Amino acid sequence: MTHSYFVTGTDTEVGKTLVSATLVYKLNLDQHGSASAYKPLVAGTYTDSGGQLRNEDIETYLIAGNSQISREMLCPYVLDFPAAPHLVAKERGLSLDMSKMLDGFQRIRQEVEHVIVEGAGGFLTPINANQDLSDFAQLIRLPIILTVGIRLGCLNHTLLTTEAIEKRGLKLAGWVANCISPEMPYREENINTLRQRISAPLLGVIEPLPSYLQKSGNAPYSLKALQFLAKIINLPSKELT
Repeated sequence: MTHSYFVTGTDTEVGKTLVSATLVYKLNLDQHGSASAYKPLVAGTYTDSGGQLRNEDIETYLIAGNSQISREMLCPYVLDFPAAPHLVAKERGLSLDMSKMLDGFQRIRQEVEHVIVEGAGGFLTPINANQDLSDFAQLIRLPIILTVGIRLGCLNHTLLTTEAIEKRGLKLAGWVANCISPEMPYREENINTLRQRISAPLLGVIEPLPSYLQKSGNAPYSLKALQFLAKIINLPSKELT
């Protein structure tokens, strides 16, 4: 049975790529080459040691996933500046086409058994003047995994996002608590509040990574970081999805 999911987040920079890549890595442990990530669009690039423009999310997927899947297949739209995608695209004279994103998803789905699709920013991030990523989620109809950035305001952000998911008739398969603000007061109490209010299971709690596993600036996560988190983050039970 396929483990394919759409990974969204309560905001940008809450750990969606880390969660997505870890799930891909776990699935490939069971059957090598069976899983890949897919991201309909990314915003932000850096220059690697060879002088090539790269995106840290895509490079992380390459570390976690099927070596036969190219960068171009992993993501059809790579924007150079880290900001709201529809605004960057408009400034660059580009039109972000939902059908191209959907075609990319269908293409990669033909290559692997499991596809972990990662959104950009939050669930309602605009794609163009009329559509947002929730429209894409409705088209691909995958169960959703919500990455929650545990910091001040996360209760409201999380409950609003779960409400938006349910309103669109989509299934929340589980959520991951990423403790991005370790000094947050009542951190455990916030997580417990969400456990009481979200019917979907908590799939894992990510504590701040040890210093040797943290990435610096514009760089992908290491294989060791994904291996470390694979012991913490669980896949949803198929009975629940």
